[in-house]
Amino acid sequence: MIKKAAIAISFITLFSGIMLSRALAADPLKTGVLLPLTGRHAAIGQIQKNAVQMTIAEINARGGIKDRKIEAVLADTKGTPDGGRAAIRKLLQTDNVLVISGGFSNSATWATSAIAQHSRIPFVVTSASADKITEQGWEYVFRLNQPLGERLEALASFLITTASDIKSVAIVQTQSLQSSAAARRFSIRSDALGLVLVTRERFETGVPNLSQTLVRVQTKNPDCVYAIADDASSAAMLVRQTRALKLNPKLFVGEGNGFEQTDFLSQAGKSYNYIVNTALWTPLVPHRGAAAFNKRFIARYKTPPGRYGAEACAGIMVIADALKRARQLTPAAIRDALSRTDMMTLLGPIKFVAYDNKSQQNKLPAYLVQWINAKQEIIWPKEFATHKPIYTPPQ
Repeated sequence: MIKKAAIAISFITLFSGIMLSRALAADPLKTGVLLPLTGRHAAIGQIQKNAVQMTIAEINARGGIKDRKIEAVLADTKGTPDGGRAAIRKLLQTDNVLVISGGFSNSATWATSAIAQHSRIPFVVTSASADKITEQGWEYVFRLNQPLGERLEALASFLITTASDIKSVAIVQTQSLQSSAAARRFSIRSDALGLVLVTRERFETGVPNLSQTLVRVQTKNPDCVYAIADDASSAAMLVRQTRALKLNPKLFVGEGNGFEQTDFLSQAGKSYNYIVNTALWTPLVPHRGAAAFNKRFIARYKTPPGRYGAEACAGIMVIADALKRARQLTPAAIRDALSRTDMMTLLGPIKFVAYDNKSQQNKLPAYLVQWINAKQEIIWPKEFATHKPIYTPPQ
C-alpha cells in the first residue's frame, strides 16, 4: 500500500513538472521592446537590450507569469522617428505583442507613442524624457523616468541652500540641438534663481582642442561652469583641459549623455574628480535591488548598466507585475493593470499619477552625484546623500 502511494505521488510530481514545463514552453507572453540598436545611440541600446534580456531570464527562471514565459521581441528604432514608426508597426502587425516597453530617443518615442495610443497597445516609456510625451492625455502611454522639466530640481535646490554664494554661471556646450535645448533650460532656471550668465560658449563635437574656448570662460571667472556634452570624448576633453588651464570654479556641473557614458571616466583620467553630475539613477540609491542589479549586470556584461540599464530593467519589472495582476491577458486589461501599478523597484516607487499637465507619469527625484576620490557619491538630496559635497574643490 505504501509502495503504491509512493508511486502515485511520484507520478503526480512528474506529471505536474511536465505540465509546468509545457506551459512555460508554449505561448510566451510577447513583450515588445523599442531600442536604438543601430545609429548613434547603439551603445545605449545594447545596454538596454542586455538589461531587458537579463531581467526576463530571471523572471522566467522563477516560473514566469501565470506559468508562461515572457518573451522579449526587440525592435530597432535606429533612434529616429521613421525608424521608430517602422519598429512599432513591426511589433504590432507582425509580432502581435501584448505590451511595449522602451523608448530612448525623444523624437523616436514621440512618434511611437502616438501609434501605440492609436493602436490601443500599452506602452511603458522607460528613458525618453520630452515633457510632451505624458502631456497628451494618452491613456495607453505610461512613463517611468523623470521628464526633462524636472531634471534640474536637485541642482536648483542645491544652489538655493548649500551653494547659495554662487552668483554667476558660464555654459559650455557642444553644438547640437540636444545640448542647446539643455543650455536653454539651465539658462532659464538659473535666471529664475537670480544667477548671472556671464558667457555661453559652443564648440563642435570632434574638435581637437578647447583651450581658446575655455580661456574665454576663465576670463569671466564664473562661480559655476555648466558643461554639456553629447559624447564621452567631448565630455572628457572638457574636464581635462579645464584642469590643465587651472580653471577651478566653485562648482563644475557636467550634463548630457557624454558625462553618463561608461567610457567617460577612462578618457577623463583623474580630471573627473569633484565633477558634479545630475543623475536620474545610481546604484547608490537605497532602493531594493539597486545595488544587487548593478553587481549582477557587471558580473555578466563587464560594464555597469547605468541609469539606462536600470530603467530598462524596471520597465520589464513593471510590465511583469501588470501581466500578473491583469484580469485578462489582453492589451486593454494590461493597460488597466498598469494604471493601478503601485510597487517598489530599483528606480524607486512606481505609481502612475496625474499632476500639472501630465498624466500616467511616475514621479521620481533627480540626484546630484559627485566624484570624490575616484568614487561616485550622492551629495543631494540630503535624505539620499552618501557623502557631504566637496564644494569649492581643491586645485
